[in-house]
Amino acid sequence: MDVREFDFTLPPELIAQEPAPERGGARLLVLDRAGGLLRHTFISALPNLLLPGDLVVVNNTRVFPARLLGRRVPSGGVVECLLIARVQAGSGSDPAADSRTGGADSEENWEALTHPGQKLKPGARVVFEGPVVLHAEILERRPFGRRLVRLRTEDGTPIERAVDRIGHVPLPPYIRRGDERADRERYQTVFAARRGSVAAPTAGLHFSGPLMRALGEREIEIAEITLHVGYGTFQPVRVERVEDHRLEREQYSIDPAAADAINRARDGGRRVIAVGTTTTRTLEAVARANGGRIVEGAGATDLFIFPGFRFQLIQGLLTNFHLPRSSLLMLVSAFAGRDRVLTAYREAIAGRYRFYSYGDAMLIL
Repeated sequence: MDVREFDFTLPPELIAQEPAPERGGARLLVLDRAGGLLRHTFISALPNLLLPGDLVVVNNTRVFPARLLGRRVPSGGVVECLLIARVQAGSGSDPAADSRTGGADSEENWEALTHPGQKLKPGARVVFEGPVVLHAEILERRPFGRRLVRLRTEDGTPIERAVDRIGHVPLPPYIRRGDERADRERYQTVFAARRGSVAAPTAGLHFSGPLMRALGEREIEIAEITLHVGYGTFQPVRVERVEDHRLEREQYSIDPAAADAINRARDGGRRVIAVGTTTTRTLEAVARANGGRIVEGAGATDLFIFPGFRFQLIQGLLTNFHLPRSSLLMLVSAFAGRDRVLTAYREAIAGRYRFYSYGDAMLIL
């Protein structure tokens, strides 16, 4: 399958640069998979679009301020560093096997993207200053512009605490502005609990307290799982054939209560509605490995879902609008059909919907 089959033209002004004024204020395009019917409404209508007994599964990962701004030592040149994953000493070259966040250590190794990349060779030193001072040394080059970086604090402050104090919200590259104080709250879901992502599970950004209560009043159940979203979510598909693309592994965890709720819904013939592509990949990866069942526990997945994939668990998907030729658009197309999804995208563009992380939403049933 040619990657160009997932292309479309989006007017730049439709790329949302700010969130909706209030949570729950986004528009919602509803797509019926069976007949291709499209309806226009708002996210506040979600409880009435679902059925009593439906199970809505959300991703409760929490974004940490992974973007660090500093200067080279001794030249003073400006440096930007995006932390991707913590790498434990002696763990080899695969950061996905390690904790995505730090602990109580005042020195840690991280895989990171740095700018300017070409000038930051092994041995280069950087300092990030704020309420605490964080030092970095480039240890080695890695593929696709990445670096292995050693971080340490001067006063023994744990790296995690230092990053939280001086880091910036890692807004996606298509949001062409610096992060603001409001982003610390708005680029975070209301159910964010487990620190570890460098990008928000954006479909979850639409949920508010009133919306959660309205779902409960309609007897729609909610379950929380965790998948820590990595930088791979922004990576372009660099191959020509869809089948040749590979995703990076991302860590997930499912607690006993969530596993039980999902299996009960499945056994009872009730619909499982996934909020976001991250939730979808986690559920389908675990179900695929366990005969269609969800089991508690933690692991990592690199499941790439594209047309031809056989879904075992989800019957509905709430998602934002995604980039052309992206793996996320391919996942949505696998669930609803490429032609129907691209028709819906053309309708959204004509209707001036807002796209991407801070944009509007689409419900596929």
